[in-house]
Amino acid sequence: MTYIIRGNPITKKNSQRIVALNGHPAIIPSKQYKRYAKSAEWQLSMHRLDNPINTPVNVACVYYMQTRRRVDLVNLLEATMDILVDAGILADDNAKIAVSHDGCRVLYDKANPRVEIEITNIESVVTM
Repeated sequence: MTYIIRGNPITKKNSQRIVALNGHPAIIPSKQYKRYAKSAEWQLSMHRLDNPINTPVNVACVYYMQTRRRVDLVNLLEATMDILVDAGILADDNAKIAVSHDGCRVLYDKANPRVEIEITNIESVVTM
């Protein structure tokens, strides 16, 4: 299965905010990330599965960034995996379902920033 999320990929870790929730400090994602996640979930909504994937898969994400600035691939993956779960594509992003991320990388495309996601089944995997 292949999915494309259009827009410049945003990580959850950059520009986090500290707010008070029920009188206790809490860290929440930036407004930019929340906008990106909402847009991504809307884009994926037409692909929502009746039964989200809960078998071993490889999730390969190719990020096309709008600028050449340095970006942390692991943080991009964390954001994308959370979006895939929230969008109902994956049942969870734990290591028994998302067993690998082979093929992930970051590239540059100023005119068309996006993330291309390819999810493939992995048959004979021995998990933890």
